[in-house]
Amino acid sequence: MNSEFLSNSDDVFGQGDIALARTALRSRREILLSRVLRVLLWSCGIFLLAWAFRDSRFRDAEGFVSGAFCLPITASIALFILGAAITTSLRRPAFWFALAMVGQAVSLQLINAGHALRYQHYQPFGRHLMEAHPLILLFIALQTVLVAAGFKAHFATMRAWIGRNFKTWQILAVGLIFFLCSATVSREVRVYLAELPFAAFLQTLNLANIVLLVLALPRDAFVWSKRMFDALLGGSEKEESEQRKGLGRFAIWAAVWVIALATVLSFFSYERHPHIADEVVYIYHARYLASGMLTMPAPPVPEAFSIDLMDYENNRWFCPVPPGWPLVLAIGAFFTAPWLVNPLLAGLNILLAYSLIRELYDRRTARLVILLVCVSPWYIFMAMNFMTHVLTVTCALAAALAVVKSRKTDKAMWALLAGMSAGFVTLIRPLDGVIVGAVIGLWTIGVGGKRLKFTSIVAFALGCVLVGALQLQYNKMLTGNPMQFPINAYNDKYHGHNSNAYGFGPDRGMGWEIDPHPGHGPLDATINANLNTTSMNFELFGWSTGSLLLVALMLFSGSMRKSDWLMAGVFTAVFTAYFFYYFSGGPDFGARYWFLALIPFVALTVRGVRFLEQKFEVAVSGFAPAGAGVLVAVLSLSALSLVNYFPWRAIDKYHHYLEMRPDIRVLARERGFGKSLVLIRGKAHPDYASAAIYNPLDLHADAPVYAWDRSPQVRAEVLKAYSDRPIWIVNGPSITGRGFEVVEGPMSAQLLPPSR
Repeated sequence: MNSEFLSNSDDVFGQGDIALARTALRSRREILLSRVLRVLLWSCGIFLLAWAFRDSRFRDAEGFVSGAFCLPITASIALFILGAAITTSLRRPAFWFALAMVGQAVSLQLINAGHALRYQHYQPFGRHLMEAHPLILLFIALQTVLVAAGFKAHFATMRAWIGRNFKTWQILAVGLIFFLCSATVSREVRVYLAELPFAAFLQTLNLANIVLLVLALPRDAFVWSKRMFDALLGGSEKEESEQRKGLGRFAIWAAVWVIALATVLSFFSYERHPHIADEVVYIYHARYLASGMLTMPAPPVPEAFSIDLMDYENNRWFCPVPPGWPLVLAIGAFFTAPWLVNPLLAGLNILLAYSLIRELYDRRTARLVILLVCVSPWYIFMAMNFMTHVLTVTCALAAALAVVKSRKTDKAMWALLAGMSAGFVTLIRPLDGVIVGAVIGLWTIGVGGKRLKFTSIVAFALGCVLVGALQLQYNKMLTGNPMQFPINAYNDKYHGHNSNAYGFGPDRGMGWEIDPHPGHGPLDATINANLNTTSMNFELFGWSTGSLLLVALMLFSGSMRKSDWLMAGVFTAVFTAYFFYYFSGGPDFGARYWFLALIPFVALTVRGVRFLEQKFEVAVSGFAPAGAGVLVAVLSLSALSLVNYFPWRAIDKYHHYLEMRPDIRVLARERGFGKSLVLIRGKAHPDYASAAIYNPLDLHADAPVYAWDRSPQVRAEVLKAYSDRPIWIVNGPSITGRGFEVVEGPMSAQLLPPSR
């Protein structure tokens, strides 16, 4: 009996040993195969890197990298990520993340944006696209097949979950916004109707891809993610209420990040050089204000120094734009670093936004808001430039925070400061000043918050009037009439009466190509609203799924709180005010006329995130960490934006945007222009505007003077005015197709060839 048992035991244990041996062998083979696959993936990644840097197809005629350069770089990064995760439990989510990364990079290559002044559109889907980008379309088809196959097993579950948590009208409303915001309206309706479903399909594909990434996460990854998010952002609202209020290191480091990123982009992508006509005169205005001048002496030959948005009179010339932004920019001009002003203000705005959102919501929401602002392409690229909009947000946030302080302390001084901050916005952008004054004024009297005491309300109004009245004095000094804004006088003079007037009318507008129709009416206003909404959907976060999905979800969730309605109210005020203005703001830097709505939109996005977190925590059998999957998706999308969108936009659009280039300052140093007259051939913009910004304020100073070689008559006059100087002739970018190039010089006026 015992011998039989032992014999059988030997057989059993022998078979067990064999099974264990086979399992171990299979495991070793899998590990070996995984390592070989990792080496293969990393080798392919290295090859793509080398290819991107060496292949001339990824560079323009001057050797600068083009937007196409971003695709192989992204594919390389995706392969490195996939190789690193191939032997871990995260290999499946890493696969979906890598696929989403390349998927966004591929879709960006189908967009026509570039350096020209135009709204971006996807290239028309058809034979030309198939012939021009067959590999890109092949990848989109492959991504579609993989995502459809991956989603097949989860479709029924997801459909049931959506049916339990949302009503049909909510799904339809969110879906309609998701669809309509995916593409910008075109002049040809047929083109728009063809682009819209294609753009919506790409958004849907990438959304499904991100959902599959979250569904592929192992259970312990949710636990780890929740623990990490709680440590980074804060825990429950009850815990947060017990925390000491203050900025903290999180907000400070976020501000440092924004300053650093905007500064790097301003230095390398924007090249510390203005690219838009408005920016040129802002810098001019700042420079002569920093020198203590209200206006400048008229140039000797005005036609040779003609710059858009500069008014020329018999004995003076000046910039007619409101003085608020140039006054602040003058601080940077005084230190010869105006390009640092907006990055610093953008960092300050992070601290102000954190403090305000912390008062309106809680610490977790405030941290998540500024985290998303830190990776918002719209915000960062606006912080890179020389435009007015970042300062308007600074003043608006300061005004709102001062109202909060007045409400908490009952001190009228805070309300006075709030009014002064709101009033200063009228000195920057008058219409924005009206919006800020109206919204915060309503807030002080109890709309959306506790009513301030009467003396504080009076103090707020007084602050608005005291600062806003400075504009009237400024108007009088420049136009002789306190009620006549210099910018309106300028536009009436050069573009026709009422060309810049507010409201509807057939005489509105300046005949620009990007203006939808002559004049301004409800149809034009609707088109402008579409241009700004779709731009915001693309630029706000740079997400491949569109940036407004979570905002739409929150608006129709039925869970809006008082603070949420306050945020929605700010956007409503911005939308309504600009509905009656003839121009949308153009394609420069996103929906820039709606920039005051950025923080409210980010706040509503975060509220949408938290709403979904709660839905998932309840839905998944009480498994609280399941809600962390929403944040995983959001932060993954933002990571993809940092990898894909930021470099693509910085290279494809804003480097040499509108062909504005700083090359002339390099030529001046290399050729030693010295005290000379440099004749710039080409157009007023970009050729002369790019050079004019480097003129001295005193056009007779011992420095190069750049004049526009616009005609033989103008040349003759400017040569007479500067007969004592050697002459250089320089062709501008619109002639060379590259940068500025010296044609001849130095030479005397007598040896100068005739003007062409």
